[in-house]
Amino acid sequence: MATLANAADVLRCFTPERLELTLTDVVALLGTPKSSTSRLLRAMRDAGFLEMAPGSRRYRPGIMIFELGTTYRRASTLLARADEAVGRLSRRFGHTGYVSVLDGADVVGVAHHEGSSTLRVGTPIGRRLAAFSSSTGRSLLARRGDAEVRALHPEPLRPASPHSPRDMNALLALLAEVRHQGYAISLEEANPGVGGLAVAVGERATGEEVSLNLVYPVATVSVSERQAMLHALLAEATEIATLVDDPWLAARRAA
Repeated sequence: MATLANAADVLRCFTPERLELTLTDVVALLGTPKSSTSRLLRAMRDAGFLEMAPGSRRYRPGIMIFELGTTYRRASTLLARADEAVGRLSRRFGHTGYVSVLDGADVVGVAHHEGSSTLRVGTPIGRRLAAFSSSTGRSLLARRGDAEVRALHPEPLRPASPHSPRDMNALLALLAEVRHQGYAISLEEANPGVGGLAVAVGERATGEEVSLNLVYPVATVSVSERQAMLHALLAEATEIATLVDDPWLAARRAA
């Protein structure tokens, strides 16, 4: 099992900003011995998890990883519905949309639709963001109780933006608003000049939860357009939540 954990650590080294890595890069990132890391990289290459970039000694994720990602998206009914909904919203409003999931205290985009507007904004797919400092993350964190949110953040919050909650009390107050309103908003948190709207849904049978999110340039989007996007986002999410028997939606209706 240790080998699997080590292989997972290697795969986490790849990000949208680090598409290819040398042995030296991996050793520096993980702090592992060069000899054992070299053997692990070769084994992962031979198994298809990694491949060599043409004409170099740099490793990159293999085709198997892409195939597994595609399978993951197709295997999840909830994710497929969310992806279709975000695609419709992106085409309608011309702004980039994401479907994201919570992974510990981080939020990760697993699908996206690039906007068609002249000024496009967004974050590379697969990039991890601190969940507390994004609308997408807070829409998912709000589905957890305050005690669980505290457990996910044992260390003091370290916001990268002055617009993000500065401490746990501020975060919990924001999450209370999300629970009451049914949606989360952000303003220039993950990226300067970018706003975000997000609504999370969950499937009772599988326990899966995803967030539907639209991002837009703050300078060019009017209040009325933002409200139209929010209403459409809520409508799409509510339809999905009804179809998958979202327990959170049922609790909100009963309140």
